[in-house]
Amino acid sequence: RYGVEEGIVFDEPTIEYSYKNDDLGDPLINEYHARALKLATREEMAFINRTALKINDILTDYMKEIGIELIDFQLEFGRFHGKILLADEISADTSRFWDMSTHEPLDIDRFRRDLGNAEQAYQELLHRMMGMED
Repeated sequence: RYGVEEGIVFDEPTIEYSYKNDDLGDPLINEYHARALKLATREEMAFINRTALKINDILTDYMKEIGIELIDFQLEFGRFHGKILLADEISADTSRFWDMSTHEPLDIDRFRRDLGNAEQAYQELLHRMMGMED
């Protein structure tokens, strides 16, 4: 979407916001839109940013330990009893994980791009994440 090479590593993590609305095609928004639409307050947006960046740090470090590059991931936040909560999982369907040595996708892109062996890639990812031997 931004004309950069796939897999490029930015100098710092980048956060994008989407307004989860199927009828509108989940448009990109910014913090000002979120506040104007009364989706979140300034404090709630700060919480979302801190949480997303903390998850990024933890997940990046963990994946490096098992030989996997975290390319990007999607988090969904929602409101429950007036409180902002993480409302989705982190999985091979919502994230992009590449083998660190081969740069081969181990995620949904194997299916999307018809690269084959999607089931095998998912199993390899799971085995590494769970510390299991083949």
